[in-house]
Amino acid sequence: MKAIKALGLMLITALVTSTSFAQNMDNVVNVGGAAMYPSKNIIENAMNSKDHTTLVSAVKAAGLVETLEGAGPFTVFAPTNEAFDMLPKGTVETLLKPENKSKLQGILTYHVVAGKLDSKELAALIKAGNGKAELKTVAGGRLWVMMKGDKIMLKDESGGISTITIKNVYQSNGVIHVIDHVALPKN
Repeated sequence: MKAIKALGLMLITALVTSTSFAQNMDNVVNVGGAAMYPSKNIIENAMNSKDHTTLVSAVKAAGLVETLEGAGPFTVFAPTNEAFDMLPKGTVETLLKPENKSKLQGILTYHVVAGKLDSKELAALIKAGNGKAELKTVAGGRLWVMMKGDKIMLKDESGGISTITIKNVYQSNGVIHVIDHVALPKN
């Protein structure tokens, strides 16, 4: 009898654990060939994405790792390696130099908004703003979000437009939206 109760308890535990695991897996998104787990922070996940090695190097060079590992919550618009490659030749290399740390910090924090704004919240802000919503970045700049068909677009202060290519990559301390261009503040 004890064996049957023990077996029943083990089955119930396994069922609860697998259900909980499956529910957590529902929010797992693959980015750059790696699973992004909602239980990990922005840095822990970004470091695993093959599409964000330039961004991770820049965050390290700018001394922002500890900040983005913090409690947040943060909304990060994360440019891919290809987005960084679209910048004029030599730009990334120049920004990664120690003497350009403050400029690099400004550009990177321009991609961060305080709070956890998933695509549903961004869409609600866009609707409330009659097609466009203004976001204040951690750097103190402004970004605008708008819809183009079913895509969420991001406009920066320099007039550049980015598309959110992967949305709602949930993190323990916020959410990441992958974008296809580097957003640039007004010079």
